[in-house]
Amino acid sequence: MKKIVLAYSGGLDTSIILKWLQENYKAEVIAYTSDIGQEMNKQKIIRNAKRLGVKKIIIENLKNIFVKDYVFPMIRAHAVYEGVYLLGTSIARPLIAKRQIAIAKKFNAFGVSHGATGKGNDQVRFELGYAFFGGKKIKVIAPWREWKLQSRTDLINYAKKNKIPIPKDKKGAPPFSVDDNIFHTSTEGKVLENPKNSPPEFIFQRTVSPEKAPNKKTKIKITFKNSDPIAINGKKLNPEKLLEKLNLVAGKNGIGRVDLVENRFIGIKSRGVYETPGGTVLYVAHRAMESVTLDKQTAHDKERVMPEYAELVYNGYWFSKKRVNLQKIVDKKRNQVSGDVILSLYKGNIVIVSRRTKNRAYSMKKVSFEENKSFNKSKVEKFIKYHSKQLYKS
Repeated sequence: MKKIVLAYSGGLDTSIILKWLQENYKAEVIAYTSDIGQEMNKQKIIRNAKRLGVKKIIIENLKNIFVKDYVFPMIRAHAVYEGVYLLGTSIARPLIAKRQIAIAKKFNAFGVSHGATGKGNDQVRFELGYAFFGGKKIKVIAPWREWKLQSRTDLINYAKKNKIPIPKDKKGAPPFSVDDNIFHTSTEGKVLENPKNSPPEFIFQRTVSPEKAPNKKTKIKITFKNSDPIAINGKKLNPEKLLEKLNLVAGKNGIGRVDLVENRFIGIKSRGVYETPGGTVLYVAHRAMESVTLDKQTAHDKERVMPEYAELVYNGYWFSKKRVNLQKIVDKKRNQVSGDVILSLYKGNIVIVSRRTKNRAYSMKKVSFEENKSFNKSKVEKFIKYHSKQLYKS
């Protein structure tokens, strides 16, 4: 019997997709779940898949790989889409797609499938990953673009017909659309669809409001080695545990909330509310560490490529040659970015307290206002005259 590998969450939508694939493709469905730190119930996933006749259920713990090989390179690039979005959903899809194709090859499946809707960016991100690793040999099935189910009511009726359990919050009005992983949580839909509406407080899952955050500052020290964080307050942690720790500390201090109306890759605007507590702290800390370790040229080269890098990640081009080449620019002198950054977290704010490094890029002698002989001031006049002439060049 032919096989399809489905990116399966165990929820209503992917359960409906699973049944639909069985009916319309007469295929055995392999239910695949990547554990990248999202809120999940393994027993529920297994139970729901088995109820639909699935024989092969695969749940992989990819949290450490996700943080080390996907999140950290993006932090090194300071990748921010449209000024504020730290790309938490965007960065997760390439890894899932890569693993789906690997499993499809292992079990000789003819196709892979995802649960992304026809209006979102995720369909592109998944399918670019499928194309990169699967080429034309493995069929891509996108149910939301193929089936005749047109509304939430249609899905509910299909679920009832096929005895698929319907969560209480999905009866009647559609719920918020929530995506989460160890790096972030995003919430879309319902009252958020109208930009004039403020996000209700109850939608936030990993951050307290700044008003309710502690009235006392929290100091935290992050140690970097080769441009990646390796320790918090002197304690070495693997990438997964380090980000988990930062999420807790930053979330309690109301850090990492973003309310964004973004331009989707497919051409429409959407409004999302994002929570990236640990990632926000790492972003600020890493920039602080680079400020005292990288030379001007290297730092500015990074700044120039960042917008393109961020857009490539947002659009699903993580595995592209362009992104890989930009990563080489980003990481050109990463071996120099080592040291400690001490931060103060307080009611949604991050303040840099201290930067400490053995790197000599920052010179106390040259910057001092005290008279010194280490900086040749006579050269400054020639420098200014040269650039005065550049004013008249086009």
